Amino acid sequence: MEFLAHLLPAAIAAHAPVLLVVVPLILAPVAALMPNGRLAWGVSLLAVIAVAILALVLMGEISSAGVISYHLGGWAPPLGIEYRVDALNVPILLLVGLVGLLCTIYALPTVADEIEPGKRAMFYAAFLVCFTGLLGVTITGDAFNVFVFLEVSSLATYALVAMGGGKDRRALTASYNYLILGTIGATFFVIGVGFLYMATGTLNMADIARVLAENGHTRVTEAAFAFIVVGLGLKAAMFPLHVWLPNAYAFAPNFVTAFLASTATKVAFYVLIRFVFSVFHPEVSFVAISFTWIFAVLGTVGMIVASVQAIFQNDPRRVLAYSSVAQVGYMMLGLGIGTQAGLSAGMLHLMNHAMMKGALFMALGAFALKFGVRSMDSLNGLGRTMPVSASAFTIAGLSLVGVPLTVGFTSKWYLILAALDRDWWWAVAALILSSLLALVYVGRMLMAIWMQEPPSHQGKAMKTTMAPWAAVVPMSILAIANVYFFFNAAPLVYLARTAAEAMMGGR
Repeated sequence: MEFLAHLLPAAIAAHAPVLLVVVPLILAPVAALMPNGRLAWGVSLLAVIAVAILALVLMGEISSAGVISYHLGGWAPPLGIEYRVDALNVPILLLVGLVGLLCTIYALPTVADEIEPGKRAMFYAAFLVCFTGLLGVTITGDAFNVFVFLEVSSLATYALVAMGGGKDRRALTASYNYLILGTIGATFFVIGVGFLYMATGTLNMADIARVLAENGHTRVTEAAFAFIVVGLGLKAAMFPLHVWLPNAYAFAPNFVTAFLASTATKVAFYVLIRFVFSVFHPEVSFVAISFTWIFAVLGTVGMIVASVQAIFQNDPRRVLAYSSVAQVGYMMLGLGIGTQAGLSAGMLHLMNHAMMKGALFMALGAFALKFGVRSMDSLNGLGRTMPVSASAFTIAGLSLVGVPLTVGFTSKWYLILAALDRDWWWAVAALILSSLLALVYVGRMLMAIWMQEPPSHQGKAMKTTMAPWAAVVPMSILAIANVYFFFNAAPLVYLARTAAEAMMGGR
């Protein structure tokens, strides 16, 4: 992968860590000033292309350098703010960049359909602010900076969700609930960071870890750990802190749902891993206990309970929203296993789930774009009227279940192997049960799509149609990726294992 480091001139590549955040942040007000939505979309597309290229460059540099430490303003940490890129966060940067690119392409027809013309420029500006926040959370090495960027992304996200009110007024309530719970999560997190600062006198995460290793842990750091886990658990939609997610995903604009489902909870999960392994230490007693009794238990319960809830939903987007809570449970179980194999499996599922949910929500958006699909009954016959979008939905749905020949099977297989290494047969049983429940709710949607007759309009059957190319292309890329990375899983497995090794070494 070292050749990727040469995609840009050396003078630009040297500042890639900060450019990754600065480029979309600067272009956000530019997008807001555009006279129409199409020009604002073009500005957004330029920003996400630049970020995707910069993320690829950083991946190439990490393969040779191992860790990149970028000192903002030339001030060395711990006094200055550090942007730190390593094997754990470079896959997340690449995920946010590439998914952001595909979702931005997808936004062209869907935003034009759902957002009023006078608001589209501001909509794209808010997206770029959210995009900036997610990237900043992922790349910063400063604990308080994590809080700042979390709030930057969250505030923009609340606005993006609320803009779905043009189609469904319930988006306003969903946004308000998301704001309240998101603020509570951020408050818990920043209180935890405050406790860490009180105990160590520094905000640089590597320096916090050094001080804690030298001085040991106290009640203050134990409290910090508890506050941080609750705050990040809420942001990551960890069961039972997930109550904001179903309505936010169901009533937001389709583009927003596809982007958030593929990136936001993944970034929060990454931050949780970063604090658990890089700031605290997995062998500290209260951290070790949390693996089994918090992450594994809540992850397993979430897998099953959220899957059961998904079965009884009548809105396809709420079905997939509850499914997302269950899939976060898979990641939490991987973390809770507490071994390198478990963490690697959790990271692998994180990347695979982004591909699944991205394709699924894009397909639902395409259905809504053409036929206003908002209920299970309105899925009837879409396999005949929109065969391309229905096929993409089917592939991603089967991947969500974990059917062989899809990436969903790959990551679940690695999770099962990691659980068996610990003799956690109960976890294997929970994984199988959750997959069977997923088969029920995904099968229900696929039966409506392929087995039911399409509705008629004025006595005439609906004609076969296709979503706009800007929706079909990114959706198809993600659907194909769900199959391709089953047959060529090595790149994703390598990234997941390298990330786990960086955090756990030989443990």
